[in-house]
Amino acid sequence: MGKKAKGAGKTNGDVRLLQGNEACVHGALLAGVSFFAGYPITPSTEIAELLARELPKRGGVFVQMEEEIASMGAVIGASLAGAKAMTATSGPGFSLKQENLGFASFAEIPCVVVNVMRGGPSTGLPTSVSQGDIMQARWGAHGDHPIIVLAPWSVEEMLTVTITAFNFSEKYRTPVILLSDAVIGHMREKVRVPRKSDVKLVERKRPTVPAHAYQPYDMTADHIPALADFGAGYRYHVTGLAHDQWGFPTMNPDEVKSLLTRLRDKIETNRPSICLSEEYLCDDADHILVAIGSAARSCKAAVDITRARGIKVGLIRPVTLWPFPRRLIAHYAPAVKRFLVVELNLGQMVLEVERIVGGKAAVEPINRYDGELITPDEIVEYLVEKE
Repeated sequence: MGKKAKGAGKTNGDVRLLQGNEACVHGALLAGVSFFAGYPITPSTEIAELLARELPKRGGVFVQMEEEIASMGAVIGASLAGAKAMTATSGPGFSLKQENLGFASFAEIPCVVVNVMRGGPSTGLPTSVSQGDIMQARWGAHGDHPIIVLAPWSVEEMLTVTITAFNFSEKYRTPVILLSDAVIGHMREKVRVPRKSDVKLVERKRPTVPAHAYQPYDMTADHIPALADFGAGYRYHVTGLAHDQWGFPTMNPDEVKSLLTRLRDKIETNRPSICLSEEYLCDDADHILVAIGSAARSCKAAVDITRARGIKVGLIRPVTLWPFPRRLIAHYAPAVKRFLVVELNLGQMVLEVERIVGGKAAVEPINRYDGELITPDEIVEYLVEKE
């Protein structure tokens, strides 16, 4: 039912023991990143450190900015000039990026933002795991804005899903957030790093019309207008104000409505391609766990343990967290007793599952929020009690 996340495919690439953050860098380089602006922050700093070393070797640009707001601004500017651009942060830094993330969404500027989640709020637990940014990733910027959020659960997916993040960003002309966490970012696993020739890349749509006829926010049939590089002979206006198809500010209600509708539709009409997920033993399940990232790893182990005890449990793992895989959840809702939403927070994703299920099955949270990873045994204990 769900569309499983696909990586770069089986290749004859090098097998390496990588940290999650290292794998993210490998994925970004394979995707063609040529610009990084950021500010060091635990637990994402390794991404900046490695790109500071590797980007100049490849003719790219690395800039350590004075803080996170400027970092996001620099990424936006580099993307408008034609670069595949990214930044990486965590917790407080992600909060500071929100204003410019909203600007990038509204002005339709491709870029990738990695958030390696840590305990919060505020400075919180800099070296400990959390999944407290699930709702912030979707609604951190004010107003109705489109966003794609991807949540890897392994070191290998930190590589492959980073490539997917760049491809989605370029294809749909939108920021994409890679929502990792401290466990995934710092754990080490065996990863096959594909050859660049084996990686399928997507490039942004560029204009084919003369400069005088170019409309940077044209109402195209696929809802995704072409994006001209600054300096390539196309002069156009970019603003965070509501704008017409030429990019100039407007307060015309019809133009504002058309713009916001198109921004929504370019994501919604492409849900089948954007919504990636993985299902594990769900077809006959009485109970379905729903989890992302490192929590989903504990859930998979819990499914195996409870199955061995005769309890029919399955797992749904959204790889695309936003837009949320509502059709997948709704598909199983009439057939199961309950959904158990496992999160490293006080309860965020559970509210979205509850909304989608609409009373057709019970929806219950399993939470841990003390900076430690939830264990399979904790989940198993809860499931045994429910039986």
